[in-house]
Formats: sequence, C-alpha cells, structure tokens
Amino acid sequence: MTKIKYTALGRNTFLISFLSGTLLLMGYLITKAELLMVFGFYYVIIAAVVNLLVLLYELMEFLTHIPDKKSSGNSVLLLLVNIPVTILYMGILIDFKL
Repeated sequence: MTKIKYTALGRNTFLISFLSGTLLLMGYLITKAELLMVFGFYYVIIAAVVNLLVLLYELMEFLTHIPDKKSSGNSVLLLLVNIPVTILYMGILIDFKL
C-alpha cells in the first residue's frame, strides 16, 4: 500500500485551517467568551479566502501536468474536506448559541 502524497502547501494550509478552527470552536465552547465567537467569524472569512486561493492554485497545477502532479490533485481533495467541517462547526455554534 502506497502512502498518499500531498503538496506541502496544500497539506500545511489544511492543517493550519483545521486546527485553528477547531481550537477556536473548543475555546468558545469551553469559555463562552463572545470575543472568541467574533474572532472566529472573521477567521472563517479569512480562512475561506486563503483556502480558496490555495485550492485554485493546486487545481491549476494539477490540470496543467496531470501525470506529474497527482499530489496537487490529492491536495485539492484534502482542502475540500474543510468545507463540510466548517459547515458542521457553524451548525454547532448556531445550535449552541440558541
């Protein structure tokens, strides 16, 4: 079984976005500090823009050299995982807030 390869940019963007968002959510759920909710809202906007830019870059890399850039295609899929995770986290916050 071969190890799945990702580009460093895609992997690091995914990890930073995922871990930062999770820490913000956990911090808010534990402390109920409104400042974390406001900060988290702005974080989601900034992270969405950064993830979209990296995703578009990785997609262009993959489409220009498909046989050589399988790791770029894998990175695109990895970055797409952040979308349902963000929706789930927003749903948790909405349910928790109401």
